[in-house]
Amino acid sequence: ALAYLDGLNVFGVRLGLSRIKRLLSLLGNPQDKYRTVHVTGTNGKGSVSAMLAGILLKATIHAGLYISPHLVSYTERMQVDGQPISEEDFAEAVSAVRVFIEQMLAEGEECPTQFEVLTALGFYYFAKCQVEYAVIEVGLGGTLDSTNVITPEVSVITNVTMEHADKLGGTLHSIAENKAGIIKEGVPVVTAAKGEPLEVIRTVAEEKNADIFVAGEDFCSQFLSCDGRTQKLEFTSELLGIDHEPYELHLLGVHQVENSAVALMTIRLLHNIDDRITMKTVTEALRLVSWPARFERLDLGQQAIVVDGAHNPAGMKALRESLDEIFPAEERVLLLGILKDKDIDTMLDILLRPNDTVVVTVPQSERADSAADLLRRVAPAVQHVEAFENNTEALNRALELANGEKLLVIAGSLYLVGGVRQMLLKREG
Repeated sequence: ALAYLDGLNVFGVRLGLSRIKRLLSLLGNPQDKYRTVHVTGTNGKGSVSAMLAGILLKATIHAGLYISPHLVSYTERMQVDGQPISEEDFAEAVSAVRVFIEQMLAEGEECPTQFEVLTALGFYYFAKCQVEYAVIEVGLGGTLDSTNVITPEVSVITNVTMEHADKLGGTLHSIAENKAGIIKEGVPVVTAAKGEPLEVIRTVAEEKNADIFVAGEDFCSQFLSCDGRTQKLEFTSELLGIDHEPYELHLLGVHQVENSAVALMTIRLLHNIDDRITMKTVTEALRLVSWPARFERLDLGQQAIVVDGAHNPAGMKALRESLDEIFPAEERVLLLGILKDKDIDTMLDILLRPNDTVVVTVPQSERADSAADLLRRVAPAVQHVEAFENNTEALNRALELANGEKLLVIAGSLYLVGGVRQMLLKREG
């Protein structure tokens, strides 16, 4: 199954909905057999999706979660009731979908891309498992993303900043238009977008007769305290008549304050159609929900470690702000690997402090920036930097430099963070 999927990689990213619609129709349109929540945005969409799925699970609602990319295995991308699809079920689903791909090819149609096949796979698997709800995270953009074939109960747009501009029209305005493409006629929208992107989203919502709920205007969450493991927050919405409702959040990082507010507002809208969702289930879920490699604490003995897949300037800004908020006095050792098509200099400007120690390495991707190039860029900004091509050697050296006394921060591309996180989990036994 994996070899077959890898073979589809040759088709790359080709935006458009004709192939996925045809494939899903051959599969009997499985995406129409359950309720959905659709989540897009530049940053935070994975965390918000995880929170929503966690809350549905606590409410004893049989729910699916579709995410991308994965950290280690494709099976992470489709989960039911918090459990990734088994390798056996994944292989079976690939076989089932492949039959119809071959039919499309025999009829002279274009071959679906790998992401389209994975999306169809997720929809098929959720229908097979007879889920009641599925939380669906967008892969890229919105309008032409292969997930944009659903009519959800709520559309969620976390935030909008410059990313994937080459594929989404080159301007902040065009990126916002693309993300607003998930808004459907009469379906409410929850967003944390600001400035020009918010204006674009408002305009589209108005055209589609969709009620819009905006973070900072219609609802918000405030940070109260953090013990390095859990954040204490409170949710307020004059619109809903809610005043300073307290909750605890297992996910760390200042950016999760707004993300959790977006999730809570979305859940309030779902509560209107499903009274199994109560405030009690919400608070229980948020205290437990975790999201791998998103400002994740993974300590190794006495060594404090934060793992974060910050892979663009907005992600780096959130990481830096969270480090400054939660570990303001700690000296830091950073283990970094970044893809060469990212805005590397801006990311480094945001993250690095002059007294940081840095180890650079190479993410497991053809798009990776070389260790030598990253070393050259990092060197002027910090007191000490070393480079290792090999991820294991880089991790060993970073642990040695941190020595249980400094905070170790592993960040950059998910293609680095996923593998290094696995190494840490194995060491923990």
